[in-house]
Amino acid sequence: MSAVRDAWQHAPTHKRVWALAAPMILSNLSVPLVALVDSAVIGHLPHAHQLAAVAVGGSLYTLLVWTVGFLRMGTTGFSAQAAGRNDGGALRQILLQGLLLGGLLAALLIGLALPLSDAALKLMNPSVQLDELARSYLHIRLFGLPAALTTYALVGWLLGTQNARGPLAILLTISLINVALDLLFVLGLQWGVAGAAWASVIAEWSGALLGLYLARRALRAYAGSLDWAALRRWINWRPLLAVNRDIFIRTLALQAVFFLITVQGARLGDATVAANALLLNGLLLTAHALDGLAHALEALCGHALGARDRTALRRTLIVAGIWSLLASVAFALFFLLGGHWFIRLQTNIEGVREAAFTNLPYLALLPLIAVWSYLLDGLFIGATRAREMRDAMLLALLLSLPLAWALQPFGNQGLWLAFLSFMGLRSLCLGGYAYRLTRGDQWFALRSSGATHAQP
Repeated sequence: MSAVRDAWQHAPTHKRVWALAAPMILSNLSVPLVALVDSAVIGHLPHAHQLAAVAVGGSLYTLLVWTVGFLRMGTTGFSAQAAGRNDGGALRQILLQGLLLGGLLAALLIGLALPLSDAALKLMNPSVQLDELARSYLHIRLFGLPAALTTYALVGWLLGTQNARGPLAILLTISLINVALDLLFVLGLQWGVAGAAWASVIAEWSGALLGLYLARRALRAYAGSLDWAALRRWINWRPLLAVNRDIFIRTLALQAVFFLITVQGARLGDATVAANALLLNGLLLTAHALDGLAHALEALCGHALGARDRTALRRTLIVAGIWSLLASVAFALFFLLGGHWFIRLQTNIEGVREAAFTNLPYLALLPLIAVWSYLLDGLFIGATRAREMRDAMLLALLLSLPLAWALQPFGNQGLWLAFLSFMGLRSLCLGGYAYRLTRGDQWFALRSSGATHAQP
């Protein structure tokens, strides 16, 4: 307890955590706020299938984009450790590797999106109107996919250099442009669901262009040059690709959970899938806010590991952990006491509202259960320990699937109980791996940096 007290009383650590967390919370909150605006604008159109189409099409697009979320997470860990070593050459190499991977993966995903979306929609068995609008929304959103993946790499790299203002500027730009164009295209020009999709595409490209400018400016603070010959050697790609592979598998498993929620909700009716989308917007709001503290943890833990500073690592974990717990309690109280207002803000369709009101208690419990997985993800990403993250996620998913199958007779409430169990198991599995690494004193074990400049 004395170590916890001493860390909590260390004012410089609080300052460092919040110098990164505050702008990241603001920038992260802009992401679910965009989804909230989409839901609020479309949710005030006359038909439930219009809101459901944005929910289904958006979930398919999110499935594509978030499965390559490793571009952000993998880049953060390696760039944080390079910044801790003050290695400007490695920082340049990591940035270019991330951008090249983003372009390649965007081309691959666009090619896979159409056949995969056909199969997914057939699995959902939606109404004819819902199917047509969901396809239209997804096809338009694909034009913004290269920009979204470029932004992932840029945000991760900037955060790793402990530059939180850059990601804030990028994500706020995306959010503000999206909100303005949503109102113009959907309500002003009456473009409906397609207008919401085009607003997102334009906003994503605006954010990517701003990110490239900010990254170029940030490099001026680090002396060094890019070793072009190193990029042609496989050994300099292996650490980054290995970490990204494991984070990809972990993210794919997580997105499979959200996709299954959408599939099961669609089978229960348009009103149910729309209601679940509104509730999941609450989860996204919570997750992105708490991830602000987790992102600060990524950068500061990666920097401490790069500098081999055990004291800084311990203090950062304790301070970020306590603040994350306090924030999760605040969100739980918000949804418990103000959840009805939160739902009403998003839609005036009575059937959708009633379906969402029934499951509000589950949404209030989610922050208290999920907060630990967000926090521990930050630690593992900063340490570039992606294999443990992968294994913990797969274990949680395998343990949750039998429970989800058994709870099917309870309808949508059974679906939410299964989801709560999954999030709890995810936290427990990550905690088990963290405990094992701590007992074995393995956090500071020598590992590849991701930009090793090997000799030919």
